[in-house]
Amino acid sequence: MDALSEDGAYGMTVIAFIGSVFSPYYARARRRGRGDPLNHCAFNVALYGGRGARWAMTERGSAQVQQHSTLLTIGPSSMRWSGSALEFDIDEICAPVPRRLRGTVRVTPDSLHAMSFALDEQGLHGWTPYAPRARVEVRMKDPDIAWTGIGYFDHNHGEEPLEEGFHEWTWSRASLPDRTAIVFDTKPRAGRPRTLALQYRSGMDAEHIDAPREIALPGTRWGLKRSTRCEDDARVVRTLVDAPFYSRSQLDIRIGGTCAPAIHEGLSLERFRSGWVQAMLPFRMPRIARRVAVDR
Repeated sequence: MDALSEDGAYGMTVIAFIGSVFSPYYARARRRGRGDPLNHCAFNVALYGGRGARWAMTERGSAQVQQHSTLLTIGPSSMRWSGSALEFDIDEICAPVPRRLRGTVRVTPDSLHAMSFALDEQGLHGWTPYAPRARVEVRMKDPDIAWTGIGYFDHNHGEEPLEEGFHEWTWSRASLPDRTAIVFDTKPRAGRPRTLALQYRSGMDAEHIDAPREIALPGTRWGLKRSTRCEDDARVVRTLVDAPFYSRSQLDIRIGGTCAPAIHEGLSLERFRSGWVQAMLPFRMPRIARRVAVDR
């Protein structure tokens, strides 16, 4: 799930990982032949904007994971489907500087979509944009902020580690007044590069559109290359996550003849699999393998 507030001052991303694709612990377990995805789960919660900026991603073992048809609990945080909305109850500790990150998020889709798309020619990696457009209500206790905005939620799944399937990918979602435009570019290790360019209108199925031309964006402070697809020059409003192998950014772009705010993601799996990045990850992604008592 990702969202921007109506005034653009705040943003939020929440990702539930079962078999955390960016986990150094999971990668180590797979090398030893013991890579049980349920033993490597996490909620990644990032809150952007002013004094409220927080980031947390604590990995937890299978003893702290519960799965039901409409509920996923990982440690003290959970997500549930209420029948009309996706609801998050967040209770995390930030890293590397320990701070609480607690509150609730409610994501109410304009419409739901079940069509999945293959991200590679072999069909080993798939993506389903369940709610291309949704109303998001954020009510945080720590930090004490509340806002509403426009958001999105999707689902990625794969039958192999991301770094074995791809060199890199970029993804962007633009919120236009009457529709949402999504562009996904992947560079698999096997097969040809793949571009998905889609638009969604409320209550209607996905429409394939011509992919706009690729536009280079300024690199990040880690020297990570970025690009997007749009009809004119794109402007980086702010970089929300700036990691050695990953960036998430807020852009202003023109697409479909309309200027729109967009969320952009860039991922380098070459960077991710390098030894120096793997050595850094535990400082931002601590692991708690056993169930612990939570003081609420």
